[in-house]
Amino acid sequence: MKKLSLVAMMAVAALSFQACNNAAKDSKETADSVNAVKDTTTNGSTGIAVDAMDAKFATDAANAGMAEVAAGKLASEKATNPQVKEFGEMMVMDHTKANEELMAIAKTKNITLPTAPDADHQKMAADLAAKTGNDFDKAYVDAMVDGHKKVASMLEDASKNCKDMELMAFATKTLPTVKAHLAKIEAIQKSMK
Repeated sequence: MKKLSLVAMMAVAALSFQACNNAAKDSKETADSVNAVKDTTTNGSTGIAVDAMDAKFATDAANAGMAEVAAGKLASEKATNPQVKEFGEMMVMDHTKANEELMAIAKTKNITLPTAPDADHQKMAADLAAKTGNDFDKAYVDAMVDGHKKVASMLEDASKNCKDMELMAFATKTLPTVKAHLAKIEAIQKSMK
């Protein structure tokens, strides 16, 4: 009996320790965790109404979209190059619209989305915020080229592989806009060299 009590106490301690560690998760990790434990056998009223990979796509897309809006706001305020400033304003407008569309889909599918960009994107924003002038412009442009390449790849994959038709349609609809953003920011990057 004492062994059983000891084992039970150790298990409770381990779970408590793990719960404390989970408090440090960022919003995206939290959303992914919540979605991972939702029941996928329901119609979405109590559980998640999509495949786990589709839910992961939704959280990744929301994370990237929020990061684009945050960085775009910085660029619209801090950029010295008028093209960079204009691109930042376009990011805020276009990605806010896409984020709203994704939130509406997620709500109908009972997918929990992050409420803020993940730690990596927050660090990138903080690093950008610390820069000024041409250093800011170059860092922002480089980040946007890299970010849009990753998002375009993610959307391309989702437009072919999502099992949920609404999420697939969202990816298919959003992909040309992201590719146009990528072409524009690559042109700005070339003009700055």
